[in-house]
Amino acid sequence: MELRNSSWEVRATEDSRTVEGYALKFNKESNDLGGFNEMIQPEALDGILERSDILCLLNHNEDRGVLARSKYGVGSLKLEVDAEGLKYRFIAPQTALGDELLEGLKRGDISTSSFAFTIDSDVWEKRSNNTYLRKITKFKELFDVSPVYKEAYPDTTVALRKIEDLKADDLKGYFELLKNKIN
Repeated sequence: MELRNSSWEVRATEDSRTVEGYALKFNKESNDLGGFNEMIQPEALDGILERSDILCLLNHNEDRGVLARSKYGVGSLKLEVDAEGLKYRFIAPQTALGDELLEGLKRGDISTSSFAFTIDSDVWEKRSNNTYLRKITKFKELFDVSPVYKEAYPDTTVALRKIEDLKADDLKGYFELLKNKIN
C-alpha cells in the first residue's frame, strides 16, 4: 500500500460541517517523492470506486475513528470522478474527531490531504535531469482519503461549504433533472 499527500485549499465557515474537495487531480505532477515525481492518468480510477471500501480518516489513523465511508460506492463519503480528478464530499460527524477536523481546517492547521492505494499498472519515464516520472495508469484499490499536514500533490482542494452554496447546488441539480425528463 502506498500513501500520497495532496494540498487542500481551505475556506472555513461557521455554519456548515460539510467538507469537500479533490483527493487527487489528474495530469498534475506531485512534488519530488525521492528521485521521482508522479502523475495520475484519468483512466486510473475507472471502476475503482465500485470495488473499494474507502474511509476518510485523519492522518490515515483508523484507530482514532472514521470521518466518513464509501463502501463500494455507497455511504456517507460521496466520491465522484470528474474531468479534474477524484472529488469527495462528506458531513463531518458530530464527534470529537469531526470537531477536531473542522477546527483544524478553520484555523489552517490542517491544510493538506492524502490518499492510500495499491497500483495495478504504471509507466516510468526517465527525464533529462536524471529524475523519473511515474504515471499511474490504473489503481488496484483505493483505501482512504485523509486530511494530513504535508502534501505531495499541490493541486488538490478542500473547503467547508456554506449551506447556501449546497442549497443552490441542489436546486441546480433538481432543475437539470427536470429538464432531462422533459427532453
